[in-house]
Amino acid sequence: MTAPTPPDGQKSGDQAPQDYDPWRPPPPGQAEPYRAPYPMAPMGVVQPRNGMGVTALVLGIVGVVLGLLVIVFWISWLPALLAVIFGVVGLSQVRKGLATNRGMALAGVILGVVGLLTALGGGLFTVMAVKRAVDDRRAKVEQRAKDAEEAKASESAAEKARHLSFGESYTFENGLKVTVAKPQPYTPDDYVLGHAKGNRAVQVTVSVVNTGKERVEVETGLPNVSDADGASTELVIDGSGRQKVITGYVLPGRKAVGKYAFSLPPDAADRIEVEFSPDAMRWQDAYWSGPTD
Repeated sequence: MTAPTPPDGQKSGDQAPQDYDPWRPPPPGQAEPYRAPYPMAPMGVVQPRNGMGVTALVLGIVGVVLGLLVIVFWISWLPALLAVIFGVVGLSQVRKGLATNRGMALAGVILGVVGLLTALGGGLFTVMAVKRAVDDRRAKVEQRAKDAEEAKASESAAEKARHLSFGESYTFENGLKVTVAKPQPYTPDDYVLGHAKGNRAVQVTVSVVNTGKERVEVETGLPNVSDADGASTELVIDGSGRQKVITGYVLPGRKAVGKYAFSLPPDAADRIEVEFSPDAMRWQDAYWSGPTD
């Protein structure tokens, strides 16, 4: 190959003039000057593929952080699982020489496993907490139902205890022990109120004993009498002086006796019921019943 001919008036080896432009086309009739080729990158050099390891590390951190949060721990398993998958792929690329960040990929796998374990632990904790709450709620409901049944049974037993036969006694919570004797026939005087001709009159005797240590006042000294069909009777008032109303206080260990007469219509049932309470505003009535004959 022949060297290019220098420009007019310039010998080979001389410096080019200042206005010389190597990129300017040569004058007509002259050959193209030689230009050295640009340097080329060496063939066969591959850029490392470190994306999988970086992604695994980021997802592993996200999975662990979400797993530590009480509210969103239930979604931490997804980034943690992806961290394990991307980390394994990244380690595989490192073994093949396609990546260089083995530490990132390995850290992503480890953090992913930790995130999965955290998610599993949070799930178990939540299940146990929910189960404990459900069990406690069920126990409270069962206990409430049991208490209601016991209260109902106790109320039923108390109601049953307040229904007695004539001659039996019932002790109220204020310590007054009340006994109603079997009614006896009663013949009113000629001057009487509450008794019509043809009716049948009976006398009811109520005994009150103070079993406590303090005196107790009898607020309600009149019993209420009805027949077996629920028909009320009338209180008989006459001038015989045989009737006595319990009033005032009953001293400890003392006894007060009240006697009352009631008029029953001719068609009244053979059984009657006497209702009495020493204080109707505080204590429920007790009931005595039985035949009149």
